Amino acid sequence: MLAFVIFIVVVALIFDFLNGMNDAANSIATVVSTRVLSPRLAVLWAAFFNLAAAFFFGVHVATTIGKGVVDPGIVDATLILSTLCAAIFWTYTCTYIGLPISVSHALVGGLVGSGIAKAGLKALIWSGLLKIAVFIVIAPLLGTILGYLCMVAVYWICRRGTPQRIDRWFRRLQLISAGAYSLGHGTNDAQKTMGIITVLLYSTGYLKGEFHVPFWVVIICHVAIALGTLAGGWRVIETLGMKMTKLKPVHGFCAETAAASSILLATVGGIPVSTTHTITGAIIGVGATTKLSAVRWGVAANIVLAWLLTIPTTAVIAGILYSVFSVIEAI
Repeated sequence: MLAFVIFIVVVALIFDFLNGMNDAANSIATVVSTRVLSPRLAVLWAAFFNLAAAFFFGVHVATTIGKGVVDPGIVDATLILSTLCAAIFWTYTCTYIGLPISVSHALVGGLVGSGIAKAGLKALIWSGLLKIAVFIVIAPLLGTILGYLCMVAVYWICRRGTPQRIDRWFRRLQLISAGAYSLGHGTNDAQKTMGIITVLLYSTGYLKGEFHVPFWVVIICHVAIALGTLAGGWRVIETLGMKMTKLKPVHGFCAETAAASSILLATVGGIPVSTTHTITGAIIGVGATTKLSAVRWGVAANIVLAWLLTIPTTAVIAGILYSVFSVIEAI
């Protein structure tokens, strides 16, 4: 059993790596598209703050994932493996074709599908799922509103500045906003894998006492997501940072500031939000201050379609995998 649990922990870290790889676009798309940093320097900058996030904001989100989606009492190693394999398949596929998805929702969908396959609808914790469902709508909407308001405020504050001076200032400020966003992304997204590993250890008897996240789990999850960000999902970065709307440093600063504020607020509240939804909404809000036609709505529609498919697709795949793995285990 110990060898199997270690294997699943490794699979979880692969998922975490892919999470960082797909979400590298969220962290650096704006700072790359505005040419404030080169792509390589940008992923280094983002990876550093992903790792630094291990020492801030607690583990509230990890607890929600570990105890707030399916009943911990029905969780076993096979269920976790099914969940992770489904989430990895969907995340890798979307990263390969250049679509920024919610890796968080891929994980939630996997938990839901494998939980139902094992114990039916009674396995689900509806209060936790309701919280996640509400923020599927709120996260991008809040990002859009904050991005729009931040951009309007900056326009008013800088109304007497010359374009050259404004550009110079916001090139510097965007380094701060990109770091803040990467800090928020690291702390919220790494905690989702922490929750999965912790509930695995708890359900298999390798975590004694009350449900808690060991510090070594915190560190390895942040290292994995930082390495994934360092690898960079370049096709996703191109989609989010260059295809959806044209950005200048001032736009990048406002989008990142709005998204970082939303994510950090959700993290403190223990809510596993989609960092992808949040930054995409912020970019749309910033782009809309120029004119609605500045946003390439066809690209945005493709991204939203991928969002809508994430939870049902991973739930179905995880349910099938759990059934298959259970048969193999019985043999």
